[in-house]
Amino acid sequence: MNLADPPAAGPGMVPVPVLRWRDGTRAELNDLVAEEVAVAFEYNGVAHAVMLATPADLGDFALGFSLAEGIVEHADELFDCEAESGPLGITLHLEIAARRMVELQQRRRNLVGRTGCGLCGAAELAQVHRELPQLAAGGRWPVRVLSAAVGALRAQQRLGRATGATHAAAWCDASGAIALLREDVGRHNALDKLVGARALRAAQSADGFIVVTSRASVEMVQKAAIAGATVLAAVSAPTRLAIDAARGCGMTLVGLARGDDLVVYANAQRLQLDGD
Repeated sequence: MNLADPPAAGPGMVPVPVLRWRDGTRAELNDLVAEEVAVAFEYNGVAHAVMLATPADLGDFALGFSLAEGIVEHADELFDCEAESGPLGITLHLEIAARRMVELQQRRRNLVGRTGCGLCGAAELAQVHRELPQLAAGGRWPVRVLSAAVGALRAQQRLGRATGATHAAAWCDASGAIALLREDVGRHNALDKLVGARALRAAQSADGFIVVTSRASVEMVQKAAIAGATVLAAVSAPTRLAIDAARGCGMTLVGLARGDDLVVYANAQRLQLDGD
């Protein structure tokens, strides 16, 4: 982030006046900061959840959240999405298939409390330990491909480079090139947006993996598995519950992926070390 010459404002960021003190010198200038607003999800007229998010790529967010949370199983079960801005935030009015709404209402009737981000609507321990799809074995990935993907993230993080305040989630192809990337102030939200963006682009190749600029919690593993990713690489470490979930569904889970270094926490057989 260059405060002396910040990039032009764009979706998800706004300029604010700041006072900078550097090397004994005072400067008054404009800085770009990430937007963070309350985004409410309303399904068939019924309020479901409110997330704090960056108000960009909201169509991707709506579909990705709905898929990753198991509210719909397929993109065509989300019929409509209208965003309504108000003084307190943004409401996403979503229209979903009637059978999915019945299931969502049943889930809500069982709801006795709501946890923090990523576990919206979980009322029982069994709902936290979600049943995930068993991922296909797939081929082997050279570790240099993962390193290339992690190294390429920064250049494509427009919000992150401008504000220093957002996470990114990216779908990378077999060469390690970033095919699709989404950003948000929340790590779960960035991954939801990526899931939604990929679902809206169904023609994209399924041969790839996901890289995230955060830790790998169990919710991140669950969302990546539902998106069909056989490999999830995170720049920070995973949690024990995330490792257990990855082992259970057959996902290769990589953490502390920085430069040429990484740690494999689950299903290392998909990775090919130099010299193997």
